[in-house]
Amino acid sequence: MAAAQIDTCVGDLAGNASAVLEWTRRAAQAGAQLVVFPEMTLTGYPIEDLALRASFRRAAQETLEQLARDLAADGLGDVAVLVGSVGERASRRRRPGADDAAAAPRESGTELLPDSELVGDVVAGRPEARDAVRPTNDAVLLRGGRVETRYSKHHLPNYGVFDEFRIFAPGDEICVIDVADRRIGVVICEDIWQDGGPVSLMDEREVAALVVLNGSPFEEGKGHVRAELAARRAAEVDAPVVYVNLVGGQDDLVFDGGSFVVDRDGSLLASAPQLVEHLLVWELADEGEPAQRGPVAPPLHPDEETYRAVVAGLRAYVRKNGFRTVTLGLSGGIDSALTAVIAADAIGGENVVGVSMPSAFSSDHSKDDAADLAQRIGADYRVQPIAGVVEAFQRELALEGVAEENLQARVRGVVLMGISNREGHLVIAPGNKSELATGYATIYDAGSIGGYAPLKDVDKSRVWALARWRNDHAIDRGEIPPIPESSITKPPSAELRPGQLDQDSLPPYALLDEVLDAYVEHAEGRAELLARGFDPAVVDRVLQLVDRAEWKRRQYPPGPKVTALAFGRDRRLPITSRWREP
Repeated sequence: MAAAQIDTCVGDLAGNASAVLEWTRRAAQAGAQLVVFPEMTLTGYPIEDLALRASFRRAAQETLEQLARDLAADGLGDVAVLVGSVGERASRRRRPGADDAAAAPRESGTELLPDSELVGDVVAGRPEARDAVRPTNDAVLLRGGRVETRYSKHHLPNYGVFDEFRIFAPGDEICVIDVADRRIGVVICEDIWQDGGPVSLMDEREVAALVVLNGSPFEEGKGHVRAELAARRAAEVDAPVVYVNLVGGQDDLVFDGGSFVVDRDGSLLASAPQLVEHLLVWELADEGEPAQRGPVAPPLHPDEETYRAVVAGLRAYVRKNGFRTVTLGLSGGIDSALTAVIAADAIGGENVVGVSMPSAFSSDHSKDDAADLAQRIGADYRVQPIAGVVEAFQRELALEGVAEENLQARVRGVVLMGISNREGHLVIAPGNKSELATGYATIYDAGSIGGYAPLKDVDKSRVWALARWRNDHAIDRGEIPPIPESSITKPPSAELRPGQLDQDSLPPYALLDEVLDAYVEHAEGRAELLARGFDPAVVDRVLQLVDRAEWKRRQYPPGPKVTALAFGRDRRLPITSRWREP
């Protein structure tokens, strides 16, 4: 069998079907009789409210049936192909006012809910929509030129980044397919995360292996959790588990692949590399024979794993939104330097437009570092001084203090957006999670404006760690480190007034990030933070900054989620709230 971890795009039915055809062809050439693709392969994932559109579901089904015919026409009809797609389940509901006794036995007491009404009811959260025609999250078997069978996901997650319970109807049937006289159990992602359900019944059906179609987003440290979970399920069904995961970015999610096979005793039999498309081919041993071992990809260092996830997220966002180039402000500081290098690794340095926008307070070393960085990565480097524009605003506004400082920052944002409009680049923001958490950013400035923020979920301490890893990686490969050393070692500053440093307004970043990690990602309150020995003044200051900055965070561009709890999809707090940590 072959685990095809591929990169799909939400809504691109034709493109995704073409990818399935191509990867199935490769799998067949490698001798595979069964090819397993990730969750929602054909539609892309997550499809969110596209699933509620009947026109989209019809198009997905037509594409699925055509794909089955195309596979057969290409000489692949004998290969069993498992793909994820959207389905639908038509059920009945009572008319308003009908009682149970009257409605149950009579067809006239029920009605199908029109699709237009379904969309409105589901979006509005009306409970009656849950009993109408509903979309399903399916695994579909294609073989012999037709859709042979389909299985609907049982457990629909509704936590963190997931919103499936609102959208999909759950399945209630078990799926076991026959391939080359072997019985293969089929489940989808969350079905193995929940005890009981379809997996608990597989052992009764004596399956030779259990395959799991997944759309599991990347999260630091999550890999071993998946492996341990799969090992428990392998012991439960007394058979190997083949875990096939999606790869690539979709909006603010990154899927890291890392598909693998574990034996019934929990040992790793085969694994695919992370964050690249890959075909993992593995042979299921005959009954009574020892398990076959396949290729095992070496694990990535945690910093490399996160760095490559951020690169994958930016690459996908640029490509899937139809851009070819990006632009950003180059200040000479660590955030813009790392962001520029990420962009160069994602789409090529020649497709990065770096703009230095010096003001009266910009230091010579910052300007030199920006130029040096651009040369190292091969970027299109430009210098656009902002003093004249700032002076023009000041003649009209006569701003002072923080307002005057912020004017400089916002002028830089205007310059980048002007270049973007003129030349068609995607503006990317270099702001990091620590700044976003505390509101230490000028809204609409060069650090927060644009369409995507690669470092949105990376705190300042980790920014330095990733920069160090990237430079060390270059040295190991015999290349020139892309980030100037002085950009890493100099004290961070917005350079909006003479002698300004970030630490004038914030605690040292090492301390700040430790408090933020406890408060934001682990939901520890003031009492827990004080019990851990943090200074009360620091705790009160940080919590106040975080709570007051929600309105800024709501206006920030999307960025790749890499931690357990990212601002945006995960952290759903009211913008204005009277509640404060006591």
